[in-house]
Amino acid sequence: MSKITCVRTIRLAERPNLIWVEIETDEGLTGLGESFRGAEATEAAIHGLVAPWLLGRDARKIEAVSRHLMTPYVGFHSAGAEVRAASAVDIALWDLAGKRHGIPVHEALGGAVRDDIRAYNTCAGYAYNTAGVARRDIGAADVAVGPYDDQVAFMKDAGQLAESLLSEGYAAMKIWPFDIYAPQSGGQVITASELKAGLEPFRKIRAAVGDEIEVMAELHSMWSSTAAIRICRALEDVGVFWAEDPIGKMDDVHGLADLRRQTRTPVCGSETLGGSVMFRDLLAADAVDFVMLDIGWCGGLTEGRKIAALAEAYAKPLAPHDCTGPIALWAGLHLALHAPTAIFQEVVRATLATWYRDLVTELPVVRNGKVLAPDAPGIGTALLPAVRQAGIVRESVRG
Repeated sequence: MSKITCVRTIRLAERPNLIWVEIETDEGLTGLGESFRGAEATEAAIHGLVAPWLLGRDARKIEAVSRHLMTPYVGFHSAGAEVRAASAVDIALWDLAGKRHGIPVHEALGGAVRDDIRAYNTCAGYAYNTAGVARRDIGAADVAVGPYDDQVAFMKDAGQLAESLLSEGYAAMKIWPFDIYAPQSGGQVITASELKAGLEPFRKIRAAVGDEIEVMAELHSMWSSTAAIRICRALEDVGVFWAEDPIGKMDDVHGLADLRRQTRTPVCGSETLGGSVMFRDLLAADAVDFVMLDIGWCGGLTEGRKIAALAEAYAKPLAPHDCTGPIALWAGLHLALHAPTAIFQEVVRATLATWYRDLVTELPVVRNGKVLAPDAPGIGTALLPAVRQAGIVRESVRG
């Protein structure tokens, strides 16, 4: 038996959306997990709901733990605090499983089907999505503060940005120039002039590099079906690889299926959904062309593996999400290496070059636009000691 003796959460004031979970066992091992958004609510769920039940249980019984944590009486629809807590715990248990057997998580999952996976760069900046709940829109007065301030770049000179990415070996990029037009109408309407302006970065990319780079359009679940259809039809002319999360919210599988029938632009969804049942419904409704999931939001690697199996059963490509934290990136990479239909692992070169490296001992290796398979036991990294020392630490221990 591998008895759980301590459940520890760690938060940093300067990264208020992030929360880490460390699970210790009587073997002397520590597993690391992570989730993102509503960190204090997730912390409360972990210590109030999860830890009292988890302490003293066998850390090897990952499926049993997942079934219990993913099916509370309330709170498991989509990626609420309960599911984010379950996700972080599950990642930590898989980290423990790999360390226990001296193998990387992708091998513990059943083995890798590839030695590397193509990366696409999400063109966020250095501080995107980190300081609070809302994403920050880029305005005309914004100035890049470094070479990888890619959100400023795609709003100002998307063609030059595409050339920069190609020079580093990236063959795909993701941008969201329509976001700034959603707040005025609550996402209900996009005007002809706004549509034209939002398309301009895509046109600049094509003018600069032609079809050498794939371009994804992120719509961030900000639009009504009518507005999203208008955007997706306009995107047909610039040949985007996919339009991601076009409607709010992405659990409206019938609305999403209706949108997909009305446009030739491929639809991707959704990092915002939790649990395999939501993805089953999405796929059964023929509502997406690409399946995206976030390991820190969907229920962890246990649920992620089931979602990947659904994607394979429906012959849909899979692409794990990352625009949150380094452990979720590691977890997504392990699934992407294991899942047969995975085609991309999302990365953010701005965060890989800066604050991700300030949090953990190791980061995934991106070489010539591909993320390499790790061979270290477990997830492949650990929090730097300074993170725990500076963090808000809370422990639940077995009495």
